[in-house]
Amino acid sequence: MATLRREIRIHRPAADVWQVVGRPELLHLWFPGIVNCTVNTNSEGTTRIVTTGAGIAMPEEIVTNDALQRRFQYRITAPLFRNHLATVDVIDLADGTCLVVYSTDAEPAVMALVIGGATTGALEELRRQFESGSGPALAALKEGAG
Repeated sequence: MATLRREIRIHRPAADVWQVVGRPELLHLWFPGIVNCTVNTNSEGTTRIVTTGAGIAMPEEIVTNDALQRRFQYRITAPLFRNHLATVDVIDLADGTCLVVYSTDAEPAVMALVIGGATTGALEELRRQFESGSGPALAALKEGAG
Protein backbone atom coordinates (compact mmCIF):
# COMPACT_ATOMS: atom_id res chain seq x y z
CA MET A 1 0.00 0.00 0.00
CA ALA A 2 1.19 3.52 -0.77
CA THR A 3 0.47 6.65 1.23
CA LEU A 4 0.59 10.17 -0.16
CA ARG A 5 -0.19 13.53 1.39
CA ARG A 6 -0.79 16.87 -0.27
CA GLU A 7 -1.37 20.11 1.59
CA ILE A 8 -2.12 23.73 0.83
CA ARG A 9 -2.60 26.89 2.86
CA ILE A 10 -5.73 28.85 2.06
CA HIS A 11 -6.12 32.45 3.13
CA ARG A 12 -9.63 31.98 4.46
CA PRO A 13 -10.92 30.78 7.83
CA ALA A 14 -11.18 27.02 8.31
CA ALA A 15 -14.92 27.28 9.01
CA ASP A 16 -15.47 28.84 5.56
CA VAL A 17 -13.42 26.20 3.74
CA TRP A 18 -15.13 23.41 5.67
CA GLN A 19 -18.49 24.57 4.31
CA VAL A 20 -17.33 23.24 0.92
CA VAL A 21 -15.09 20.33 1.93
CA GLY A 22 -17.72 18.96 4.32
CA ARG A 23 -20.38 18.86 1.60
CA PRO A 24 -19.72 15.65 -0.36
CA GLU A 25 -22.21 16.59 -3.07
CA LEU A 26 -20.06 19.61 -4.04
CA LEU A 27 -16.87 17.70 -4.86
CA HIS A 28 -17.27 18.03 -8.63
CA LEU A 29 -17.29 21.82 -8.23
CA TRP A 30 -13.67 21.91 -7.01
CA PHE A 31 -12.05 18.60 -8.00
CA PRO A 32 -10.84 18.77 -11.62
CA GLY A 33 -11.73 15.74 -13.72
CA ILE A 34 -14.91 14.98 -11.78
CA VAL A 35 -18.00 16.18 -13.60
CA ASN A 36 -20.78 14.99 -11.30
CA CYS A 37 -21.44 13.37 -7.97
CA THR A 38 -24.49 12.07 -6.15
CA VAL A 39 -24.81 11.23 -2.47
CA ASN A 40 -27.17 8.63 -1.03
CA THR A 41 -27.83 7.90 2.62
CA ASN A 42 -29.64 4.80 3.86
CA SER A 43 -29.58 2.46 6.85
CA GLU A 44 -26.24 1.02 5.72
CA GLY A 45 -24.48 4.40 5.58
CA THR A 46 -23.67 7.12 3.09
CA THR A 47 -22.29 6.57 -0.38
CA ARG A 48 -21.19 8.93 -3.10
CA ILE A 49 -20.90 8.14 -6.78
CA VAL A 50 -18.46 10.40 -8.60
CA THR A 51 -18.41 10.51 -12.37
CA THR A 52 -15.16 11.34 -14.14
CA GLY A 53 -14.84 13.37 -17.30
CA ALA A 54 -14.30 10.08 -19.14
CA GLY A 55 -17.73 8.91 -17.95
CA ILE A 56 -16.42 6.42 -15.39
CA ALA A 57 -18.59 6.08 -12.28
CA MET A 58 -16.56 5.57 -9.09
CA PRO A 59 -18.52 4.44 -6.02
CA GLU A 60 -17.31 5.66 -2.65
CA GLU A 61 -18.23 4.92 0.95
CA ILE A 62 -18.23 7.99 3.17
CA VAL A 63 -16.49 6.93 6.36
CA THR A 64 -16.28 10.18 8.34
CA ASN A 65 -17.83 13.61 7.97
CA ASP A 66 -16.93 15.32 11.23
CA ALA A 67 -17.67 19.04 11.42
CA LEU A 68 -16.01 19.38 14.85
CA GLN A 69 -12.66 18.04 13.67
CA ARG A 70 -13.27 19.27 10.12
CA ARG A 71 -12.34 15.83 8.82
CA PHE A 72 -13.82 14.09 5.80
CA GLN A 73 -12.89 10.50 4.92
CA TYR A 74 -14.03 8.20 2.17
CA ARG A 75 -13.13 4.89 0.56
CA ILE A 76 -13.27 4.29 -3.16
CA THR A 77 -14.99 0.92 -3.46
CA ALA A 78 -14.53 0.44 -7.21
CA PRO A 79 -12.86 -2.88 -8.16
CA LEU A 80 -9.88 -0.91 -9.44
CA PHE A 81 -8.74 -0.69 -5.79
CA ARG A 82 -7.95 -3.49 -3.36
CA ASN A 83 -7.91 -0.91 -0.59
CA HIS A 84 -8.37 2.86 -0.43
CA LEU A 85 -8.85 5.53 2.21
CA ALA A 86 -8.75 9.28 1.61
CA THR A 87 -8.75 11.86 4.39
CA VAL A 88 -9.26 15.59 4.00
CA ASP A 89 -8.52 17.71 7.07
CA VAL A 90 -9.18 21.44 7.29
CA ILE A 91 -6.95 22.79 10.05
CA ASP A 92 -7.47 26.22 11.61
CA LEU A 93 -4.16 28.11 11.80
CA ALA A 94 -5.67 30.72 14.17
CA ASP A 95 -4.71 33.64 11.91
CA GLY A 96 -7.68 33.70 9.53
CA THR A 97 -6.08 31.03 7.33
CA CYS A 98 -6.22 27.27 7.24
CA LEU A 99 -4.21 24.29 6.10
CA VAL A 100 -6.06 21.73 3.99
CA VAL A 101 -4.41 18.30 4.03
CA TYR A 102 -5.52 15.63 1.54
CA SER A 103 -4.08 12.18 2.37
CA THR A 104 -4.49 9.04 0.30
CA ASP A 105 -3.75 5.42 1.18
CA ALA A 106 -4.23 3.06 -1.74
CA GLU A 107 -3.53 -0.43 -2.97
CA PRO A 108 -2.38 -1.09 -5.61
CA ALA A 109 0.28 1.50 -4.86
CA VAL A 110 0.21 3.02 -8.34
CA MET A 111 -3.35 4.20 -7.70
CA ALA A 112 -2.11 6.40 -4.85
CA LEU A 113 0.16 8.15 -7.34
CA VAL A 114 -2.71 8.73 -9.75
CA ILE A 115 -4.99 10.08 -7.03
CA GLY A 116 -2.17 12.09 -5.44
CA GLY A 117 -1.66 14.00 -8.67
CA ALA A 118 -5.37 14.71 -8.92
CA THR A 119 -5.61 15.89 -5.32
CA THR A 120 -2.89 18.47 -5.97
CA GLY A 121 -5.09 20.00 -8.66
CA ALA A 122 -8.14 19.81 -6.40
CA LEU A 123 -6.42 21.65 -3.57
CA GLU A 124 -5.17 24.32 -5.94
CA GLU A 125 -8.68 24.81 -7.32
CA LEU A 126 -10.15 24.98 -3.81
CA ARG A 127 -7.62 27.69 -2.91
CA ARG A 128 -8.23 29.56 -6.18
CA GLN A 129 -11.96 29.72 -5.54
CA PHE A 130 -11.67 30.79 -1.91
CA GLU A 131 -8.92 33.33 -2.42
CA SER A 132 -10.58 34.88 -5.49
CA GLY A 133 -13.98 34.83 -3.82
CA SER A 134 -15.67 33.21 -6.80
CA GLY A 135 -16.14 29.83 -8.40
CA PRO A 136 -18.75 27.12 -8.75
CA ALA A 137 -18.36 25.71 -5.23
CA LEU A 138 -18.81 29.14 -3.64
CA ALA A 139 -21.74 29.91 -5.94
CA ALA A 140 -23.40 26.67 -4.84
CA LEU A 141 -23.05 27.71 -1.19
CA LYS A 142 -24.59 31.13 -1.90
CA GLU A 143 -27.47 29.55 -3.80
CA GLY A 144 -28.02 26.95 -1.10
CA ALA A 145 -27.54 24.25 -3.72
CA GLY A 146 -26.81 20.73 -2.86
